[in-house]
Amino acid sequence: MIISPPRINLRRAASYNHSDRGPLSSSSSRFGFDHLIFNSPPPSPGLPLPQQAPRMRKSSSTPRPSRVVRCLLWLSGMLLILYLATQSIRQGQVVPAIGWGKSSDEAYEMVGQDDLPDFPTPIVVTDRRGRAKWTVSIPSDYQFPLTTKEYSDVCAKCREVAMRVHALHTHNPVEKAQISFNRGDAGNDRYFMDVKEAEKHGFLPGAVGTVSGREGDLLGVDKNILADKPACTLSLTFVLESDDGGLGKTLMSLWMAYGLAKREGRAFFIEDARWAYGEYANIFDMPPAPACRPPPRHEMIPCPRNARHLVVSSANAREIFGARVPDGDSYAEGVAASLDHRPAQRELFSLARDGYEALFRLNSADREYVVNRIAEQRAKTTSAAEGAAHNGRIVGVHVRHGDRHPLEFQYADSYIPLATYADAAHGRLNATLGSGTASTARSKSLLVLASDDPLVYDAPEFRGAARAQEQIRLAGKEELPQSSRPDKSVMHKFVDETFGWEGGFFAAMFWNLGLSPSAAAGNNAAAAGSIGLPPPPPAGAETIRLRSLVGRAYIMDLAVLADLTEGGGVVCGVGAMGCRLLAVMMGAERAFVRNEWINVDGEFGWTGATWL
Repeated sequence: MIISPPRINLRRAASYNHSDRGPLSSSSSRFGFDHLIFNSPPPSPGLPLPQQAPRMRKSSSTPRPSRVVRCLLWLSGMLLILYLATQSIRQGQVVPAIGWGKSSDEAYEMVGQDDLPDFPTPIVVTDRRGRAKWTVSIPSDYQFPLTTKEYSDVCAKCREVAMRVHALHTHNPVEKAQISFNRGDAGNDRYFMDVKEAEKHGFLPGAVGTVSGREGDLLGVDKNILADKPACTLSLTFVLESDDGGLGKTLMSLWMAYGLAKREGRAFFIEDARWAYGEYANIFDMPPAPACRPPPRHEMIPCPRNARHLVVSSANAREIFGARVPDGDSYAEGVAASLDHRPAQRELFSLARDGYEALFRLNSADREYVVNRIAEQRAKTTSAAEGAAHNGRIVGVHVRHGDRHPLEFQYADSYIPLATYADAAHGRLNATLGSGTASTARSKSLLVLASDDPLVYDAPEFRGAARAQEQIRLAGKEELPQSSRPDKSVMHKFVDETFGWEGGFFAAMFWNLGLSPSAAAGNNAAAAGSIGLPPPPPAGAETIRLRSLVGRAYIMDLAVLADLTEGGGVVCGVGAMGCRLLAVMMGAERAFVRNEWINVDGEFGWTGATWL
């Protein structure tokens, strides 16, 4: 047995390698027998196994916190670079804005560096993170109100700019933003910056030189006590100006605008500086005065719907009132025509009714005549001696001719036959009287007629019918006095031929009231936009007086028909705006519940669409 001394090296002997220590050649100086000698003796079988080298530690499947932090930092950096690159590309697509910032520390900065234009237009601003907003710039010294064309242009630009800004925020193409805007989703635009806020941030100069308009331009505003009233925070101003010669559309829009202002808590103002019918006070009493003073005129803008100080006119009536009306809901037929199935139209009716109750107050002279006329006609149908059971019924008939044609297809190019009106009126009388009614009640019943065509009053279908009012009559040529008809067999000095209202109300005839035929021809050409011709001159005092008479006659006809026919009914064609106004004046209970509003123009229902 061999015992190894303790000093012996127990390291594992190196393995023998022939090529490691062998000589390169037999003649080399390195040649020797050293490669045959081990550095340490071979391991003995009696010795314990040498200690194994520690294994390499395997990496854990769970990442270390430091590595997670590094990955998050790297990912955040890449996302930030990508975001900045995207914003730099998108900023090149923003609608060019104009203006300036007040200082470098403002929350917003302008895209462009040009001066503000000297005409009304929407502009775009963007914050430092690339988020775009828009507002409307109207120079503070600009005329008020804007013309109908200017309001239309501003509204069209508002739609375009709002869609662009909306597309930038939602990453949607402009076509999708157009669909959303037409559906009314952009009516309350959250990307809009109001004029007051834009002035606060320095993008608009504010009231540098304010133009207040002509004296008394806003009705019901007493300038002597304006200083004692607080400024209006919300307002709606209705501009009485329209390219349409008729009064019905303007009146319906006026009533709905008041109802909207009342519902939203806005102060309501009326502007009549360029109304074709003259001053508002010549036809109606002054509207209720608000308890605050109106805002600066340049803050009154036509768009968007959620502007603090909104202007409504014929130019933007569709954007304000029709955004929520479905395309097929304007003229519904049959069972679907009922307002119970058309919530949008029912809402318009409610707005118009609120406006009618607040604003439909005739001037003192016309109001007195209407009251006396109603009492006079009702006296013809009553019999104090025989009792109320023998009282007659009153049914009104409203016939519109002129340039307004029916909705029903077969009469779209002509007019509804007068026999249709007469048959419906007599049918309504029979329905209200009943089969067992005494003959006295039938004999005392009355038809009341109102029309824009003087020939209708002489039609055999309405023989015995009474005029709604006789204070102001639209006469035909046959009703002219003989003194105004020269003898054609005798030579005389040339005099312009006098025209009558045969055929009804035509817009061209209305615009040319009080003008000679030669002046009327030039007026028609200028109004049609002929190249090289100046715009038509402002109407003279005589023309305004004649137009006001036409408007007063129209209003008194409606007032008598609406009040006189309670318990009977009114027969009319819904294609005429006067027929729709009569339904509002009668109220939903009378018109639709008791069915006192009878439409003879197809199976269409009531509509408040004034833009069609």
